[in-house]
Amino acid sequence: MMELRSSLVGRIVLTAIATVILLFLALPIVVILVTSFSGNAFASFPPDEWTLNWYKALFADGSKWPAALSLSALVAALSTVFSLIIAVTAATALVRSELPLRSAVFALVLGPLVIPQIVTALGLFLLFEPAAMLGSPLAIALGHTVLAAPIAVLILIATLRGIDERLEDAAASMGAGRLTIARRITFPLAAPGMIAAAIFSFITSFDEFYISQFLSSVETVTLPVQVYNSLTFEIDPSVTAVSAILIAFAVLALGLVALVRWLGSGRQDSLISVENTTAIAAPGGEAV
Repeated sequence: MMELRSSLVGRIVLTAIATVILLFLALPIVVILVTSFSGNAFASFPPDEWTLNWYKALFADGSKWPAALSLSALVAALSTVFSLIIAVTAATALVRSELPLRSAVFALVLGPLVIPQIVTALGLFLLFEPAAMLGSPLAIALGHTVLAAPIAVLILIATLRGIDERLEDAAASMGAGRLTIARRITFPLAAPGMIAAAIFSFITSFDEFYISQFLSSVETVTLPVQVYNSLTFEIDPSVTAVSAILIAFAVLALGLVALVRWLGSGRQDSLISVENTTAIAAPGGEAV
């Protein structure tokens, strides 16, 4: 591999291989995007004619898509709030405190990512069914939080570990309390990670199917469940338009994450240096 990278021919070969792999991975996405503009009622590829009718049908009178879209947005927003509360608390405890049995707690937090989603969905169904909460947006949001919170925890753990703890120690040496340190130093520096965690939590909830299928009702149908119903019980080419919109939404969300992290990359360097801070705090102005 090193020999390939060191020569011009090797770099060309590696670039070609990487390009082929990326095109192969992106091929299903391209097919969906192209098919969403097909005029064929059976959503054929390649399309014989081009049209925007399936996008117009999404918001036509009597369409079920707007209600499903609004419900998914509401559930995803609630799940994002719940996930951030859990993630900030758990990540702070795992990174900034001497938590007993830290490895066991960390494994417990990440457990929902390892357990099959359908098993988690069944457990949530058995939990909420006796409480008559099936079909409740709150119940669906709590169910989605089980999957979204671990992802947010991972992102915030990486974010907190990337923050120089000497900045917090310097503030503490100057008399700042825990709340002041969190408000003035930790949270501002962790803001890009928190925004990224919120975006990924929203996407995870918005696209979740199994938990939504188990916890939804006839009146409360999320967008992924509506897509499944349309593919199972009827032939609706509007599904391709919905899929194209979801793809565009995911690309924009990932672009926003990259932009936020790029804008926040210089926040820590822009703060006053630790050496200068501790020099001010130390007697005689010498750094400690």
